[in-house]
Amino acid sequence: MKKVIVFGGGTGLSCLLSGLKLFPVDVTAVITVSDDGSSTGVLKEELDIPAVGDLGKVLLSMANVDDDFIDLLSYRFEKGGSLYNHPVRNIMLAALIDLKGDLTEATKYMSKLLKVKGSVLPLTEEKVELIGYSGDKEYYGEVEVGKNAQNIDFLIYDHQFSVSSEIIGKIQDADLIILSPGSLYTSILPHLIAPDIRKALDKSRAPIMYISNLVTQPGETDGYTVGNHIKVLNRYLGEHRVDVVLANTGSVRLEVTDVYKTKENKSVVDLDRDTVDRLGVELLADDVIKIDHGSIRHDELKTAYMVFSYLMR
Repeated sequence: MKKVIVFGGGTGLSCLLSGLKLFPVDVTAVITVSDDGSSTGVLKEELDIPAVGDLGKVLLSMANVDDDFIDLLSYRFEKGGSLYNHPVRNIMLAALIDLKGDLTEATKYMSKLLKVKGSVLPLTEEKVELIGYSGDKEYYGEVEVGKNAQNIDFLIYDHQFSVSSEIIGKIQDADLIILSPGSLYTSILPHLIAPDIRKALDKSRAPIMYISNLVTQPGETDGYTVGNHIKVLNRYLGEHRVDVVLANTGSVRLEVTDVYKTKENKSVVDLDRDTVDRLGVELLADDVIKIDHGSIRHDELKTAYMVFSYLMR
């Protein structure tokens, strides 16, 4: 069975993994733990733990249990009080860190409960913060980095940390390395600024695939094309650059794009084929968009099928 390792966090990664779990591939998902917003940020500060929010989302996307269990873990407390806005999955992961000793073991136990196909691993066991610099100006924390990404010259963490030998081994054994869709500066690049990850990617002979975002992210990638995304990734990668990109060619109804533009200041990412070609990146292009309750999403089945087809060539 072919082995795939996917780096990311958030909705884009969850969508991809919900499709990949339907195919005969051995998937390992490595998840960022630097988020400091919403429920995740509150638990991170109050309990002095790594961010658990993206891990919880990814675990649910890879779960193979009944819908009632998924609904329970997805439930977010809406009444006022200390539990307000906390989803059950976050509280459960926070409790398991205490019971199991660390976030990796907590995640593995949660994976068993959810009958996850494949592996889900946190990038680090440590509580870490993302920091962006623009000249002498510092943007501290993932939320601030996300708001000011286009002003940032470089990203670092607030302290150095080591990546587990398990993750390094997964990179070494992978037949394909995927940088998932998601927030470029706060979900993807946080993996690439970890020296242990970058060194392991340099040594790997597996191709690196970027699954391009469908829409731009306000403050992060306004006006970015597919080629722009690849250029940023290559700047943060070491010697091993992006080998192949999976990009969308489908169109979106005008009324949907108008809502995205006026309410969220987002636009569909343009595919600039000439730039991708000049960068020496193989292009896999198809209509992979779907509209889910008014939101633009990757068609998880079609996207996963394209990944699987590439892997099996």
